[in-house]
Amino acid sequence: MDIEKAEKFIVDLLDTQLSETLYYHGLHHTLDVLNAAMILADEEGVEDRSDLKLLKTAALFHDSGFVNTYKNHEEEGCRIANVHLSLFGYSQGEIKKICGMIMATKIPQTPTTILEQILCDADLDYLGRDDFEPIAASLFEELKARKLVENETTWNVIQVKFLESHRYHTKSAINKREVQKQKRLIELRKLI
Repeated sequence: MDIEKAEKFIVDLLDTQLSETLYYHGLHHTLDVLNAAMILADEEGVEDRSDLKLLKTAALFHDSGFVNTYKNHEEEGCRIANVHLSLFGYSQGEIKKICGMIMATKIPQTPTTILEQILCDADLDYLGRDDFEPIAASLFEELKARKLVENETTWNVIQVKFLESHRYHTKSAINKREVQKQKRLIELRKLI
């Protein structure tokens, strides 16, 4: 598996094909998730080089479906992975694991393996970080541009419901992010 070529392909694709109104789901989000996934993998003791390459690839491709669709972008991301990753020497078994990780990030998240858990936690890492507010604001603008949310009050209600239902899956993410996430939830409840 030639991860360097796969990475160049997907970064170029996302950089040139994603809508400019993907204020949250832009290339910056993919790179943020990649970084968070690699940190979590280390904290969770994932050392197998092949697993780390699969996780890195899944992080890079997890939102690639947004180049073609907003709804069901995970399925489209798996289609893109299926079409292109074999060209970079990935086996069908490896692509299946990558698609498993991508599909696990679909809300509500349903991870069943440690790699799926790591990618899910990395995808929503910001929920318990100090940069929550500007990132959440970018998602609000993205949804507003698609007429999926009307105003800040509606957005805050959505955020409260989401934070109430969300849970981190790995011990590392729980230990690092849960307390801060709960503080955000308390702050948001005061706004509605």
